[in-house]
This record gives sequence, C-alpha cells and structure tokens, in this order.
Amino acid sequence: MNTVKKGFIIIGLLFLFGTQQSFAFFETPKPQVIDTISKYGADSVSCITNLSLYREYFKQWRDSGYKSGNVKEIITPWRQVFIHCPRAMESTYVDGATIIRYFIDQEKDAAKKGALIDTLMMVYDQRIKYFPTQSRTGVSQIGTILGRKGADLYNYAPDRYAETHDILLRSIEMEGLGSDGTTLIFYFRSVIKMATNGDVDSTAIIDAYDRVIEIAEHNMRNFNEMGDTKKVEVYRNIIGSIESNFEPFANCEDLVNIYNAKFKANPDDIDLLRKITSILDKKACTNDPLYLKASVRLHELQPSPESAYLLGRLMINEEKYSQAITYLEEATKSENPTRAHGSYKLLAQVLTHVKNYSRARQMAYKAIELDPMDGSPYITIGDMYAASAKDCGSGDFYSRVAYWAAVDKYQKARQVDSSIADIANKRIATYSQHFPSTESIFFHTYHEGDTYTVECWINEKTTIRAAK
Repeated sequence: MNTVKKGFIIIGLLFLFGTQQSFAFFETPKPQVIDTISKYGADSVSCITNLSLYREYFKQWRDSGYKSGNVKEIITPWRQVFIHCPRAMESTYVDGATIIRYFIDQEKDAAKKGALIDTLMMVYDQRIKYFPTQSRTGVSQIGTILGRKGADLYNYAPDRYAETHDILLRSIEMEGLGSDGTTLIFYFRSVIKMATNGDVDSTAIIDAYDRVIEIAEHNMRNFNEMGDTKKVEVYRNIIGSIESNFEPFANCEDLVNIYNAKFKANPDDIDLLRKITSILDKKACTNDPLYLKASVRLHELQPSPESAYLLGRLMINEEKYSQAITYLEEATKSENPTRAHGSYKLLAQVLTHVKNYSRARQMAYKAIELDPMDGSPYITIGDMYAASAKDCGSGDFYSRVAYWAAVDKYQKARQVDSSIADIANKRIATYSQHFPSTESIFFHTYHEGDTYTVECWINEKTTIRAAK
C-alpha cells in the first residue's frame, strides 16, 4: 500500500471516533491529484465552502474552551480541506494538530490511538511539505515544526523514542542556538532512553547534555540581556529539567572514566578537549588530573584567552602562582567583557596573595572599569591596604593609618554592590577597631575629620577617624 493511500486510511479513522460505526462503514478515499498551482485546489468552490465550515466550527469549539461536542462537526469539512486543497491555509495543520490531539487524549483503545498518532505525524509532515517557510518572513520553519512533531510523538508514543530522537535531532541541527527549550528536553530524554536500552553508547548521553545545555544557557543569557524575566525563568526551568535528567549520569567518576579513554585515543581533537573541559567544569570535577591535562593540551593546540583563564584557575588550585599570573594576564585579553572582567579580578587576587600590591591594585581597577557595579574588586583593594598597614608606617599612629584607606574601599564596595554589603560590613567593623585612638591622633597634632594622605605605595587621601 503506498504512503498516500495509507495516510488517507488513517485520516478516515477520524470519522470512527466521532460515531459508533465500524471500520467497514468507511471506504478508503482514492488518492487525489493535487493542483500544485491553485491555492484552493481543483474545486475552489468546494474548498472554500469546507474551509469556511471547518473554521466556524473550530472557532465555536475553541471559544467553549475545547469542551463543546461540536468538535465532531469539524472533522468532515477539515478532512476535505486537508485532502483536496492542502495549500489553502497553514491553519489547516495548526488546527488539525489541536483536533487530533484532542481525539488522542480521549481514545482508550490502543490500536485506534496508534492510528491517531500516525495521523498527527502526517499532519506535521504535510505542513512541512506545503508551508516550509514562515509566511511573513520567508524563513524556514521546518526545524520548528519538527520540534513540535517530535515532542508530540515522545508524549503520545514513548516507546517510539528512536523515531523521536531522529526527528528532534534534525530539528536541533536545523535550528541550532535557536532551538526551542521543549525540543531540547525531549531530545535529551530520547537519547537517555536509547542509551539505557542499549541502542547507543552511554557517552551519547554526555555528548547530548553538552549540546543541549549550551543552547539552553545561550538562550537564557540572551533573554537576560534583553530584560525578559519571564523567558529567563522559562529557560531556568528548562536547564533545571535537563540537569535533573542528567544527574544519574553526572558523577565525576563515570565522566572521568568515559573521557579519559577518549582523551587517550584522541589527545589532539580540539572539539573533544573543549567538551571535556566544559563538562568537567560544569559538573565540578575540576580536581581530577584529566581536567588539567585536557586544559593544558587545549591551550597548546589552540591558545585563547578562554583556555588561559581555565589554566589560570587550575594553577591557583595547584598553588603555582607565577604560572597562574602568566595565564591570567593572557586571559584578560578576551574580547568577552565578562570573561575579561573575571580575569582581571582573579589576577588581582593572585597578585595580592604574592604581595605584589601595586600591580594587584592596577588589575582591580581594570576590573572596575569593565563592571563598575561589581564591588568585589574594591574589597580586594581594601584587603591589600589592610595587609600593608604595618609595612607602611611604624608606631601607634602611623602603623594604623592605612586602615582608614582600607575602610574607604569597603564602604565603596557596599555602595556600588549591595550583594556584598555583609562582607564589606564585617571588614569595616573589624578594621575600624584598628584606627588610631583619639589620644594618638591628638598627640600627633591631627584632628578627626581632617584629610590625610596615606603614603607608602598606597599614596591615597583619606579622612582621619578614631577607633570606636
């Protein structure tokens, strides 16, 4: 039996679910020769009449909240439009999917439900055939339609997961970063089913996770930049769903075992190295030697500010600070302002640790230039000043003046960034106690509230205050 004839038989079943008749009541419609030129087919009068009827019935059904019994009235005119004038309106397929999903939800008989699911798939296929592009923009919508088709197939026929996988994979390949979140979720679930049933290797789950999470996070970042909080929340939930599905397969031991073998087999595969570093980073498996080896190799093969940043962090963990500084200096050259900002912050912290305070302050101010609303670089500068107090003066007065400058930075930090107010307040409370005493200020002929220049490498003006 050819595909067209099989399709008509399936559509014919729709009559059955609106009546109490048997299959024998229906005759298989003969395949029609579709007029590929005319929008309304060979019989335009009949097409327009059926189109008008089905649309009116559909509107009534929709207005009832899809509860009125007149849904059965829709089937005959809709079917005539679907068969005889498939180019008439795209809504034939949008509405058709809604109608058939309704009948699927109502049907209890497994065989009839299976036939209806096949009908639904055929509606999507015919929509792709006759309306492959968006009417307003002319942009292909095949990937989007495939995404909806695959999601419906997964929901209604979970045992057909391999077919679902192929449909949704094609959708993602076509849509790329524009893939819909629902498509990402059901694609990932289909991969998990294939792996757990032995149809593919378990590494496919990790590869699929890497692919879908990248797209989901990309979309969440974009909507966040656009200020669309509702969409951000949608994608936050999508990422949560993906992470939840991945959790059973995300332990570090399994990830490392899988990727160790791949790394040994292909140590120069740049895409693989990116995947290893990305996955291990996201799943907090960076303490394993594989992460360091893959990161170093990736940087050797394709040096970039991004890989330099990863290596800088790793070298900090290894307490190899001079190497960390070298990598982080390279990382600051990133064209991504967020990455460059993070690199300057981390570099300032490492330089502070090795007591190269002057250069550390320069790096902290570079970070502030890129993100003036981040108060943490001011905390870092304040910490440098506090650590330098005894080295920048002697005696009960001069060994304490740097604390004034340190507290100034902590106050600035909480002023620009309320998220770190608690951290800043604790430091202010601690170091304010180390200010010179009222007696010491008086003894050195200074007055509270006067301007004072802290010398040494700090070389900054501040205000004289007494310890409280």
